[in-house]
Amino acid sequence: MVLRRIAVALSAAAFAASAIAAYPDKPVKVVNGFAPGGGSDILLRAILPALSDRLGQPMVVDYKLGAGGNLAIETVAKAAPDGYTVLMGFAGLATAPALFAKLPFDPIKDFAPISLVGIVPNVLAVYPGVPANSVKELVAYAKANPGKLNFSSPGNGTTQHLVAEMFKLAAGIDMVHVPYKGGGQAQADVVSGVAQLNFNVVPTSLGMIRAGKLKAFAVTGRTRSEALPEVPTMIESGYPGFTAVTWNGFLAPAGTPRDIIQKLNEVVVGVMRTMEMKEQLAKIGQEAAWNTPEEFAAFLRNETEKWRKVIPAAGLKPH
Repeated sequence: MVLRRIAVALSAAAFAASAIAAYPDKPVKVVNGFAPGGGSDILLRAILPALSDRLGQPMVVDYKLGAGGNLAIETVAKAAPDGYTVLMGFAGLATAPALFAKLPFDPIKDFAPISLVGIVPNVLAVYPGVPANSVKELVAYAKANPGKLNFSSPGNGTTQHLVAEMFKLAAGIDMVHVPYKGGGQAQADVVSGVAQLNFNVVPTSLGMIRAGKLKAFAVTGRTRSEALPEVPTMIESGYPGFTAVTWNGFLAPAGTPRDIIQKLNEVVVGVMRTMEMKEQLAKIGQEAAWNTPEEFAAFLRNETEKWRKVIPAAGLKPH
């Protein structure tokens, strides 16, 4: 009996090893929580052809829309850990634990990170009529006029909202949040002066900044944006450690074999670090990114902890 159990165990191990060695032998599904035409979808359309070629199997998008992206996250968290279902992860994965009282997933325990693929800094964009031309002058104006400045966002709990709350805390200023049901109107109302400023991703604001319809005071990445090289970072503007970027990366369900995670990582890194891909993403305002699974896991932990502190401090309660 003991010998039979050993034989069965060895046979199962051999089968698993064979399956991993053959991976992938069918298309890999990439679950995206946002509609076609959105930022993550545009990024996927740019990178998936090259990833599919290198992987040797198609990587196809599966849209799971709803709950601000949480439906997509839950879908992958509960998927089979076989490497054939991965998540197009996004910043909401890190903010969700502090924004929702109950979640059907754990962003750390339920996933096996593969690699980042894209990073987009936000830019502090200001209505030209505001009498300030730098972060320092804006803060001085806000302190002299508490509650007079309105900042717009695409909605409560969005990255753009949270970055502005982070700025309020760091600068010690009082501004009024005006949430909208989408980014288009939120941006339009800063251009018209209904709201006086917002933090938005660089690609969305770039045209208005270049046209002189918005003033760019700072970007929120660790380094300056290639699209706005003349604009300083928040760190350069006097706020050490102030970084808040919109990011995307691939994650698999927890328990996915390490060999499969490593293979996917090698494919992603091999594509994202090419000059061709860097140039292609730069055209759509994205910065190509890549890292090891361990580095991505550390990044996700740090992002989650950062927002766990910022969100309650901003007076936002889980719902």
